[in-house]
Amino acid sequence: MSTRSYEIDMAKGSIFKNIVAFALPLILGNPLQLFYNAADIIVVSRFAGSSAMASVGATGSLNALLVNGFVGISLGATVLVSRCYGARDYAGLHRAVHTSVGIGFVVGILATVVGLSFSKSILEIMGTPEGKVLNGAVLYMRIIFVGVPASMVYNFGAAVMRAVGDTKRPLYILAATGVVNVVLNLVLVIVFHMGVAGVAIATVVANYLSAIAVLTALMRSESAYKLIIKHIRFYKEEIVQIFKIGIPAAIQSMMFSLSNTIIQSSVNSFGEPAIAGNAAGANIEGFVYTAMYAFHQATVTSVSQNYGARDEKRVKRSTYTAIGCVTVVGFILGLLTVIFDEQLLGIYISDSPKAIEFGVIRILYTGLPYFLCGIMDVMAGTLRGLGYSTLSAVNSLVGACGLRILWVSFVVPNYHSTQMLFLCWPISWCVVIFMHLVCYFIIRKKAFSKMRMQEN
Repeated sequence: MSTRSYEIDMAKGSIFKNIVAFALPLILGNPLQLFYNAADIIVVSRFAGSSAMASVGATGSLNALLVNGFVGISLGATVLVSRCYGARDYAGLHRAVHTSVGIGFVVGILATVVGLSFSKSILEIMGTPEGKVLNGAVLYMRIIFVGVPASMVYNFGAAVMRAVGDTKRPLYILAATGVVNVVLNLVLVIVFHMGVAGVAIATVVANYLSAIAVLTALMRSESAYKLIIKHIRFYKEEIVQIFKIGIPAAIQSMMFSLSNTIIQSSVNSFGEPAIAGNAAGANIEGFVYTAMYAFHQATVTSVSQNYGARDEKRVKRSTYTAIGCVTVVGFILGLLTVIFDEQLLGIYISDSPKAIEFGVIRILYTGLPYFLCGIMDVMAGTLRGLGYSTLSAVNSLVGACGLRILWVSFVVPNYHSTQMLFLCWPISWCVVIFMHLVCYFIIRKKAFSKMRMQEN
């Protein structure tokens, strides 16, 4: 099969069909990346005990901080490559691809150095319980950070593929490496009794296999985005554009995760069953979020390609179509998590009814209204696709992160209940949606005016 058959030209054809065709492989594939951490939790819970599960669970928000930062930076590559692809600027496309891969590797190395140095301090600040839980969490994170360069390279390579509409091959890669991850988890934990270290090593191996696979796919491409290793360069203009979009997106994603880390500290105050229940509930909701984020990525690519092609009507229709899709899918998936909450939590938790009870409360208050998170992300994707990534980040920083921090600091201490704790999520989503919509209608004319000036 020709590699060109994987591409989706979002500037042509039915926008609805394009968005669905783009998002569906991501809906199936993104959970596989999350499944690495989920598989870790399930295996240690079943075969290494509740303390080991709490160790891995306590790293959940820190892991999310890491992954969201990587994906956020890689969005800069998606926007730049999408615009070049939509504008048929093949020279620019070549520069963007080779700069993106180089950035992924260098940033990954830097993140590893920082992570190995400060993971214990961060976990202590989060209030991770001393003793076995903290020691296991530190060991887990230090091993995970060894795989960060591979994770960065994979995310940037996959970002290039998504920019040209190719979401199938990343799905195939994650499916294959996900199987490797699960098998290694079982072997290292059950056969070699490596516990927390075993599941971490399995994840790192899977990350490196994913990076190798995505690089190989890019090198075998028959299109203008073909990767040639010796052509990897750091082109100044491309670096500026990637970071202009990517850094605000990364900050936004990381601030969301940071606010969730602060919430994790509040969760920790309810004890070990609460940590385990929250970790299981968060993992289940994480699978719903990947579907929401698939439409975010579809929006970024569709808006960017059509902006590059200078088609105002398709830019608008891309946003409205994605909002409709994410609302329907988000509501259905959220409802299913509530209906089957105890069964789903039972996959993760086998020895603690209290932990399951805590997880049920979380899913009810955050899983059911998860479509709001999807709408928020689609609007953020539109702003990024139009080149206003910083504006999206500011809205999220103020409307979501700031509100959640204030909520945990002032509301929860006065009304100390899990229900009150989890309300901060849907409330913050509504606030940010409103802020994004206001900004969208204000800056849309400015973005289209800039588009017309480029056309002339």
